[in-house]
Amino acid sequence: MSLPPSPPVHPAAALTRATKHADTVAEVAAAVASDAFVVVGMGWNPSVGRARRALTAAGVSHTYLGYGNYAVGWRKRLAIKLWAGWPTYPMVFVNGQLVGGASDLQKLVTNGEFAALVAAGRPPA
Repeated sequence: MSLPPSPPVHPAAALTRATKHADTVAEVAAAVASDAFVVVGMGWNPSVGRARRALTAAGVSHTYLGYGNYAVGWRKRLAIKLWAGWPTYPMVFVNGQLVGGASDLQKLVTNGEFAALVAAGRPPA
């Protein structure tokens, strides 16, 4: 099943969406562009720890960017969600590609696809 296309966005709303917490989004985008393995998460979320432990167990070091917890920081996390198009935390990026959350990462590790992604490296820009 595929989602219907997004509705048109008025230019003023698009500007608001593009500028809210732009510094936070830029920080995440820069890490994703420069680091092979990035986990974006939040405190108190056990799935974030699972994703980080899975990467460590796979023998790769990673960059972790944490933004608040369930009580604070939701606006920054929402801006990141809008940018990435992913609804939950953590967000795991491998060689610049969003691979999903903790359970998605674990599936890739289990079926061997994670090792193939690591071996392939970052695709040319």
